[in-house]
Amino acid sequence: MVLIFAGTNAASGVCKAVVFATGMTTEFGKIADLTQNMVEVPSPLQIEMGRITRLVSAMAISMGVIFFVLAVLLAHVNVTESFIFAMGMIVAFIPEGLLPTVTLSLAMGVKRMAKRNALIKRLSAVETLGCTTVICTDKTGTLTQNEMTVSDCWMVNQQMKVTGVGYAPEGEMLSGDVPISLAENSDMRTLLVAASFCNNSRLLPPSPEINHWNILGDPTEAALVVAARKGKIDLDQELKFSPRLRELPFESQRKRMTTIHKVAGDRSGLEKLAYIKGAPKEVLDLCSHYLNDGEEVAMDGEIRKKIMAANDDYARKGLRVLAVAMRRLTKDMGLPERLSDYTPELIENNMTFLGLTVMADPPRVEVAAAVKKCHQAGIKIIMITGDYGLTAESIARRIGIIHGAQPRIVTGVELDEINDADLKKALSEEIIFARVAPEQKLRVVSALQEMGNVVAVTGDGVNDSPALKKADIGIAMGISGTDVAKEAADMILTDDNFASIVNAVEEGRGVYNNIRKFATYILNSNVPEAVPFIVFLFAKGQIPLPLTVMQILAVDLGTDMIPAIALGVELPEEGVMQRPPRSRKEHLLNRPLLIRAFLFYGIMEGAIAMSAFFFLYWQNGWPGVPMADSGEIYRMATTMTLGAIVVTQIGIVFNCRTERASVFKVGLFSNHMILIGIVCELTVFSILVYTPFLHAIFNTAPIGLIEWAYLFMWVPIVILIDELRKAFLRYWDRRRLQKKTEVMKGES
Repeated sequence: MVLIFAGTNAASGVCKAVVFATGMTTEFGKIADLTQNMVEVPSPLQIEMGRITRLVSAMAISMGVIFFVLAVLLAHVNVTESFIFAMGMIVAFIPEGLLPTVTLSLAMGVKRMAKRNALIKRLSAVETLGCTTVICTDKTGTLTQNEMTVSDCWMVNQQMKVTGVGYAPEGEMLSGDVPISLAENSDMRTLLVAASFCNNSRLLPPSPEINHWNILGDPTEAALVVAARKGKIDLDQELKFSPRLRELPFESQRKRMTTIHKVAGDRSGLEKLAYIKGAPKEVLDLCSHYLNDGEEVAMDGEIRKKIMAANDDYARKGLRVLAVAMRRLTKDMGLPERLSDYTPELIENNMTFLGLTVMADPPRVEVAAAVKKCHQAGIKIIMITGDYGLTAESIARRIGIIHGAQPRIVTGVELDEINDADLKKALSEEIIFARVAPEQKLRVVSALQEMGNVVAVTGDGVNDSPALKKADIGIAMGISGTDVAKEAADMILTDDNFASIVNAVEEGRGVYNNIRKFATYILNSNVPEAVPFIVFLFAKGQIPLPLTVMQILAVDLGTDMIPAIALGVELPEEGVMQRPPRSRKEHLLNRPLLIRAFLFYGIMEGAIAMSAFFFLYWQNGWPGVPMADSGEIYRMATTMTLGAIVVTQIGIVFNCRTERASVFKVGLFSNHMILIGIVCELTVFSILVYTPFLHAIFNTAPIGLIEWAYLFMWVPIVILIDELRKAFLRYWDRRRLQKKTEVMKGES
């Protein structure tokens, strides 16, 4: 029976067909249904932003209520003014710029990733990449170059080397070091003709558009066509005399394909030839004979062992091996008259084994370094491939995915038989999945997620889409991937290269760190905005209010915004890929960040703001003269409070660029956006100070050079104080690492 699947294209010809399934009942529809019915889990960042919203809202409202009560009871302020104070506190504690700066930081991350061959479809996926703990990756084309070259042809009675690389049909056939001609070696010629007939790829010569040999079709099949061309076989002429009559397509369950051809010179049409190629073990199980000097000799156990030993030997070298066989189909076999009735069960038996074709698909040059970077970053890599286990192990060992002497290799058959508990136990060790069907990836991904991992998975086929959808980060191949896979994925690799995934993870970690940086920057200014209210309340009206509600809004919605955005475009810090992934349970606003923002930066900035307020009154006779709560002097004093917050934030924005490293190491002026942000910040402040009609709105007044000098005096002081803190933390980190090393040496 011939089936036509929804979603496929007819290259040519016409036919009549009976429709027995439509819509979601087709194979295509079943996959789509499986994908659509998955519950989409919020990303770690989405969960965290929800938590931050609840936390900050509760904190702001609580502070507003507390200050309202204190203003009425302690400072004896009337209810209306107390309500305004309460609103001021709520405004002070809500970081209005947090959400837009998070969005912009993610968008900038997307832009940088696109330059590094990773297209992000879902914005929150940028940050999720940063906490990835496991990457499940294909082998062919992702870890390897996917430019197959036949290096050897092996038959029971002989072996042949094939020279040349790439798709150019330039090379020689060598027996030892001696060139041979296929015209004089009928067995080897039969092997290459069979491999090229059982094939759907074409070799394309150089053209004005593409100035090198290229292929149309699967690279593995194309390599066989190239090998035949190197052997001076005219495939067009051969197919003219032996045209294809029928194809039994490759299926991942069968791991082989078969084509049926007319026999050259047979005018009766009663004799046909079936050629088969596929996984060596699966093809060998169908063979009862083997070709030896033109004769079909009965297969015995020793020959089978010899063939599989050769296969395993090549596979251990990381080479890809396909077996090729044939069968003569004659009238006396009782085969159906109609070719459409030919099935694998009828044709694929009593085959004659021809030989093995051996292909090299070297790892991509940059992959080994990318794998090493992943391991340093605490990310586990699991290879899931349809290839032979020993081939997969060899490639995995060469690029550093595995290091142990005996890694666990689980085949698709074993995966179906293993229970979930044993699978999770196996996933904790070094493991490779080989001869695995694409749909089996879904089970592996689900098991890893149940173990608490953040999983990224690669895929290119329609059957990969459920796993891509299920994964925390689904990664589709931009070159070889199907539209269905790309639709299900969160990220598309434009170069199909594993190294691009690692680059994206690095960018993801950088984006998360940037979010922490500008969260620290935005939150710390809440304290100096609140301190003036606290001073006013506890002074019971003896000290006028040092900061107005409108001035708070000027900071939160004006002067702070652009420097905060500039922190969102910081490049990833050095060493970001030498730390383990952050846990899903780790909060964005964790204890160290809150201590740094509120208790260190916040209190320091609050003290500086109040010192600026008192400095202005001191210049005008205080404490000998009472503090005026209105007029020019009062407006100048509140302007100094506002100016101290604005100018001190210049020092804070430099401090927030790194968590532990010295800001001088990354370059004080290396982020040009910060410099632009500082200019904008000072421009906005100057407009508020020197524009007359804004004075009444924002309660500001012009200040002189002495006041400006006093404000800018604090910028280097703030930076140097934080440099001392960072130096202490670096020293403490070194001490802890040293002690840990000593303990490990003592235990060994």
